[in-house]
Amino acid sequence: MGITSSSIARKVAMALSGLFLIIFLTQHFVINITSVVAPDLFNSWSHFMGTNGLVQFLLQPILIFAVVFHFVMGFILELQNRKARSVRYASYKGGAAASWASRNMIISGLVILAFLGLHFYDFWVPEIVHKYIETHPEDPTRYYAETVHKFESPARVTIYVVSFVLLAVHLWHGFASSFQSVGWNNKYSVALKGFTKFFAVAIPLGFVFIALYHHLNQIPH
Repeated sequence: MGITSSSIARKVAMALSGLFLIIFLTQHFVINITSVVAPDLFNSWSHFMGTNGLVQFLLQPILIFAVVFHFVMGFILELQNRKARSVRYASYKGGAAASWASRNMIISGLVILAFLGLHFYDFWVPEIVHKYIETHPEDPTRYYAETVHKFESPARVTIYVVSFVLLAVHLWHGFASSFQSVGWNNKYSVALKGFTKFFAVAIPLGFVFIALYHHLNQIPH
């Protein structure tokens, strides 16, 4: 009974951390899409996020903790599930019981984690160096040009596109299952599941569009 309770607690904790990261992902997309439609607004919002003390010293550490916690918990649950299934592997028939997305969450999760490492290297590390090591005077209009420059390399854009495709795969199963893990089961469940599937495709596709838009607009015509 203790093991079962512990397993349920882990699943709930992972689900809650995942739902928190969904909020961050949405906010991140809303800001980034303005780099396509309104560069001045993108600069303004990026400047606020990059200089606001509450964001920098409270929300940002919470976000980093949530990312690490979510993926560590995912690895623990995956090992636990594999151990529980070990006696059934001989008769396991893959997709007959579950979708590819649900059976390979660990793979998509690892790729997304690697991508987050690249994303931190591309944006967060240069920002920290700019503000706290080199201590340049703050230019509230620099964010758009710096972002566009990151999408100049075809190799980097390819990595971003592949990563967001795998993010869509991860969200396709993970977003809906998060609500199941926290006990959401009522008359709105079917509509909510439809929304999670739409979100899983639309938001990663939006990020792909942003990367390709900035890359293609730098190619001489």
